[in-house]
Amino acid sequence: MARFVLSLHTPPSDHDTTQRIVKFANACLAQGHTIDAIFLYQQGIYHASTHFDLSSDELQISALWQQLADQELNLMLCVTAAEKRGLDIKNTGVFKVAGLAEFAMLASDADKWVQFK
Repeated sequence: MARFVLSLHTPPSDHDTTQRIVKFANACLAQGHTIDAIFLYQQGIYHASTHFDLSSDELQISALWQQLADQELNLMLCVTAAEKRGLDIKNTGVFKVAGLAEFAMLASDADKWVQFK
C-alpha cells in the first residue's frame, strides 16, 4: 500500500476543495493506504482557526477535521504561513504547528504527495 502526504492550499470558504481533500483522505484510508500528514499551507491555514461561527446549514468544517483527527491522522499547519496571516498559533484546534522543513521531509519520504488547490 502507498504512503501519502496531502497539502491543502485553499481557504475554508472553498467548500469544493475542502470536501475533495476529506473524501480523498477517507478513500485512501478505506483502501488500506497510509496518510503520513495533511499539511495546511498558504490560505489553507485558516482551516485551523477556532473562530468559525457557522450556521447549521453550512459545511461544518471543524467537524470534518475532527473526524480525520479521530482517525489519528497527523494534521499540521505551516507556522510561517499562519503567523504571516495573523492566526493564533497557540490555539489551532486539532492541528499541530509545524515548519515547512518538517513537511518537506514527510513529503520526500512518502510515495505520493497530493496538493489540493
